[in-house]
Amino acid sequence: MNIGVDAAALGMSNAVTAQTGDVNSGYWNPAGLLQVKDKQVALMHASYFANIAQYDYAAFAMPIDERSAIAISAIRFGVDDILNTTQLIDSEGNIDYNRISLFSAADYAFTVSYARSLPLDGFNYGINAKVIRRIIGKFATSWGFGFDVGLQYETKNEWKFGLMLRDITTTYNTWTIDEEEYNTIKDAVPGENQELPETTEITAPKAQFGISKKFIIRYDYSLVAAMNLNMQFAQTNDIISSEIVSIDPALGFEAGYIDLVFVRAGVGNFQNITQIDNTQKLSFQPNIGLGFKYKGIQVDYALTDLGDQSAALYSNIFSLKVDLGIFRR
Repeated sequence: MNIGVDAAALGMSNAVTAQTGDVNSGYWNPAGLLQVKDKQVALMHASYFANIAQYDYAAFAMPIDERSAIAISAIRFGVDDILNTTQLIDSEGNIDYNRISLFSAADYAFTVSYARSLPLDGFNYGINAKVIRRIIGKFATSWGFGFDVGLQYETKNEWKFGLMLRDITTTYNTWTIDEEEYNTIKDAVPGENQELPETTEITAPKAQFGISKKFIIRYDYSLVAAMNLNMQFAQTNDIISSEIVSIDPALGFEAGYIDLVFVRAGVGNFQNITQIDNTQKLSFQPNIGLGFKYKGIQVDYALTDLGDQSAALYSNIFSLKVDLGIFRR
């Protein structure tokens, strides 16, 4: 749930908490669903770690009335066709390749979102209810539940502010371990993996504060400038770090032409990395992206981790968003 969705947002380094206003708002800030005027669907696919892992996302949103909207979304991040070699050697010490099997390790997230406008002019709020499902072949499975709360506010001069509180109740994942399958791991390496791992996984609350402004230049051109402050309530390697809260800023920009073609750039994930000689080095993650929108169909592309500034490899990400109202015209 930390990777993000929508190539348009990823191209801006996820600095979209304040201005998100489409079907993808269910992930970024459910308060933004109030800007959805008709039924919308979104799809995204990305390959990570040299195509080893696959990341897929689908969402649907629609307005209920002038003051409320709903959305549902599903995310899968998984590594498939992993070789299970725990039974490679039989009881007599013979290697038998027919004993190799395949399994998948995958995480699933299903979210139901609801948004509603507040009586205060310019204020909207939204709530996410999340179900998390994690599967590691036949070895172990887990279920988790959590909630997010989001707020958005737009001033009369079109400055936008957003606040997203993730896992506000703390999200708990409870694992069930198949002891018969676990015994195959326990016996694979003598003296290792003798005790069952912990069966409870906790995701602590996080907060994201955003601000953005859209500037119109000579009627045809536009520029969106946005900033996020991503906060964790623990001491981390973020550029601003304390025992109470750590803050990772992100900046994003989107240049548009007649609301048809978009060029995006952003920088985020600022981290203080300790080098082998104990000196500190500042690392960051730049992103770029492109977008095209025509008659309710929008296709976006993002290249993340440009220049290998962080530990992960870069990824090419594509997403599609469709306003279903075009099929009634």
